[in-house]
Amino acid sequence: MKRFLSTLNNIWKIEELRKRILLTIGLLAVYRFGAFIVLPGVDASKIQTQDAAEGAKDLLDLINTFTGGAFNSASVFALGIMPYITASIIIQLLGFAVPYFQRLQKDGETGRKKLTQITRALTLAITFLQGSAYLSMIRNDGLVMDTISMPIFTICNLIILSAGTIFAMWLGERITDRGIGNGVSLLITVGIIASLPQSFAAEIGAQSGTFLVLILELAALFGIVMVTVLIVQGIRRIPVQYAKQVSGRGSNIAGMKMQNERDFIPLKVNAAGVMPIIFAQAILFLPATIGQYFISNGSELGGLYTQLSNPFSAISSVLAFLLVVGFTYIYTALMVNPKDYADYLKNMNAFIPGVKPGQPTADLIDTITSRITLPGSVFLGLIAILPAFAVAAGVNQGFAIFFGGTSLLILVAVVLDTLAQIESYLLLKHYDGLMKSGRIQGKQSRMQNIGAGM
Repeated sequence: MKRFLSTLNNIWKIEELRKRILLTIGLLAVYRFGAFIVLPGVDASKIQTQDAAEGAKDLLDLINTFTGGAFNSASVFALGIMPYITASIIIQLLGFAVPYFQRLQKDGETGRKKLTQITRALTLAITFLQGSAYLSMIRNDGLVMDTISMPIFTICNLIILSAGTIFAMWLGERITDRGIGNGVSLLITVGIIASLPQSFAAEIGAQSGTFLVLILELAALFGIVMVTVLIVQGIRRIPVQYAKQVSGRGSNIAGMKMQNERDFIPLKVNAAGVMPIIFAQAILFLPATIGQYFISNGSELGGLYTQLSNPFSAISSVLAFLLVVGFTYIYTALMVNPKDYADYLKNMNAFIPGVKPGQPTADLIDTITSRITLPGSVFLGLIAILPAFAVAAGVNQGFAIFFGGTSLLILVAVVLDTLAQIESYLLLKHYDGLMKSGRIQGKQSRMQNIGAGM
């Protein structure tokens, strides 16, 4: 405890780190404040009555978890950052198939700025689409005041929802640039954490007569978190040797002799991080959006629509698993470029023992990446559907979301990355890090970001 307090004191001493943390906290507080501002024309008392009568039942409640309750509360941040996530997915997928976007990805800073502008424009278009469906949903739920004109209500609140999403996107960019990084992920994380106390209290009430069951649930949750941390931090090290020339007695004809310096290539088991699950959930959100326009509960497609919108159903779980596995391979192929590793090794006069430089090295790295991506993708798929198993075991649906899926992986990944960011500042200023041992402070490779799209 004493060392922990000393570390906190060291964090406060670093002026740049202190400013970044305070700025991040302030921007996150602004985001959470906006989650409580209800859209004009919406009856707040009806929202409270509906929330008390209903529980988490479909995919829309998962979106509500990401927005920290803003979705069900019909707030100005009801859509949160999700339209921006969807737009980013589309742009990245276009980078695989459309030559124009491929050229932009290779144009350096100029191409990145152009892609950012396109992503923002697409975010606005998606926000109009999802916002229209959302306003249609709250009208059908009877949450709109009777005295409000529907055309005026729709037009005004569509503009407000779009402005809320753009503002949330701006907050995420500011946190990334001037805060402690991962702005978009931190916005989602804060929303998830905001709903945790209420969900845990509901679970305590549901298991009040069976205290042992609650203990077993918490033990299972702890075990799942620990395994998730291991997978998220797991790497496959490929040994590398650098041929270094130094002068001295016994040198070769050129007056130099060769001395080997050892290093390694760190290939992550989960190179795609949390993005495949976010991508999969965004894709699964499309039926819920389209269904607001074209599908009624009494239609022939109503049953299938209900199953697809329920994250705990068998159909939704199978689709989520397949989408996560597929997106893991796609995103890993995007982020990990074996040729970049091979070129870097060749330029640095380094090699993998027993492997020829150039294409054979790239082929080896590609093979190893494919092999370790398989268990990583299967694990992510299982994480995505663990809440469905938790519900089947009797866990409250609101609390079951934290047993896996996007909520758990985002929390683990963002917390670990934030700790790593703070750790780097502490070590840079020659302070003790947050951990005496472990991967965060452990030996780092000079090729940590080579070929990883960083």
